Amino acid sequence: MRNQVNSKKTRRGVIASVLAAGVAGSVLAGGMLTNTVPVLADPVKVEAPTENFGFADVVEKVSPAVVSVRVTQNITPAANDGAQMESPFGNLPEDHPLRRFFDVPGSPGMPRGMTPPREPRNAMGQGSGFFISDDGYVVTNNHVVEGGSKYTVVMDDGTEFDAKLIGTDPRTDLALLKVDDADRTFTYVEFGSDDGVRVGEWVVAVGNPFGLGGSVTAGIVSARGRDIGAGPYDDFLQIDAAVNRGNSGGPAFDLNGKVIGVNTAIFSPSGGNVGIAFAIPASVAKDVIKSLRENGSVERGWLGVQIAPVTADIAEAVGLADDNGAIVTLPDTETPASKAGIETGDVITAVNGETVEGPRELARKVADYRPNAKVDVTVWRDGKAQEIAVTLGDLSSLDEAASAEGSSGRPSVDPSSLSGYGLTLTPSEDGDGVVVTNVDPDSSAADRGVQAGDVIVAVNGTEVSSQKEVQDAISEASESGRNAALFQLRNGDQNRFVALPIAKS
Repeated sequence: MRNQVNSKKTRRGVIASVLAAGVAGSVLAGGMLTNTVPVLADPVKVEAPTENFGFADVVEKVSPAVVSVRVTQNITPAANDGAQMESPFGNLPEDHPLRRFFDVPGSPGMPRGMTPPREPRNAMGQGSGFFISDDGYVVTNNHVVEGGSKYTVVMDDGTEFDAKLIGTDPRTDLALLKVDDADRTFTYVEFGSDDGVRVGEWVVAVGNPFGLGGSVTAGIVSARGRDIGAGPYDDFLQIDAAVNRGNSGGPAFDLNGKVIGVNTAIFSPSGGNVGIAFAIPASVAKDVIKSLRENGSVERGWLGVQIAPVTADIAEAVGLADDNGAIVTLPDTETPASKAGIETGDVITAVNGETVEGPRELARKVADYRPNAKVDVTVWRDGKAQEIAVTLGDLSSLDEAASAEGSSGRPSVDPSSLSGYGLTLTPSEDGDGVVVTNVDPDSSAADRGVQAGDVIVAVNGTEVSSQKEVQDAISEASESGRNAALFQLRNGDQNRFVALPIAKS
């Protein structure tokens, strides 16, 4: 009996100890502990601000520095080509009885139903802007002033000033105007730093939506580093403050009254605000505006290569440890890059020792240098890194309208299948590469965008002109331990790289 009592006391002690440790459970016959519940970490807790919150103080301070920008454009009607319009019945004599049925009153010789040529007329556009100096420099968008012949800055109190255009930068969609008035000192704002701006922070947009005059909206930063396909320097802040037509060129402020972005675009199926707007970050705008103010233009270094991102497959195919960098798809002829020896298939990983994470970062890093600057470009070629000294050119002198020859049709001669890849190949008509004539839709090649009409120019940097050479290059990559082969494809004037997994036999 005493042993049974002691045993019960022991079990009760175990249960008490377990419960005291914060673990709930139950005891079955025989003293086994079951149904234990794990201890969970504390949930996220955020202390809400206790003070009254609003934007009135910020708006009161910055509003005098924000302006409306009116732009006058000379529009020539499309129908007014200066040609002489003739009556469908020819030149009837002045006294012909039918003439009165065809002449426009007051316009002899002009057929009825047709209007005389119209004189060029003025059209008015509107946007927003803001002063960045007390002597009258105003920042706005390039697309606000584009095509303008006269510029008017309208203050928040209705005062109007004529302005002159100092310079524009279409690549970043920025422009600089100047108001000259020796008797007035203008209230102005300054650029802040967007480097520390976090997603979720408040932002206040001030501008001139729909020509209504000074209006204020507020929201948060929705995202950073947005690429919307506007150009190689895309690095937009995305905000959800209401930005509409007419807000273009206006500032986006943080709660300290500093400009962290210049509103430039919206995403909207309807043309109105849907909560997705994009602002040029202050870090970009500040440098561009400084250059416009000093030189009237922006000077950028130019490398002269067509580039693409390095995917994980491409990194594996060329032997890189990670997928950072930009792969050269085609060095343009007679460019700083081609003259320095940069080749198709090189992966640019750094400029002057600064790591390049991708194509956009490479474009920005090169553009940060002045024309004729000498830089060391680190490339990955043939499984090892090497540095190439390049003297940069001047991007502003680049003729972007250079024509390119389209691809000519190539007949399918002796088509054959590339085993394991779902590709049907044929020699090219000019012996330069191998033409893809068919792609199995269920193949890895189709998954990666290979399509009929593509020309395989090289495999792993080795030029090919027959299916056998393609297979030999793949075999060489497989023997060296690679899990993927890097195909250089060309279609018309477009050159790209695709890494295809090596088919294991």
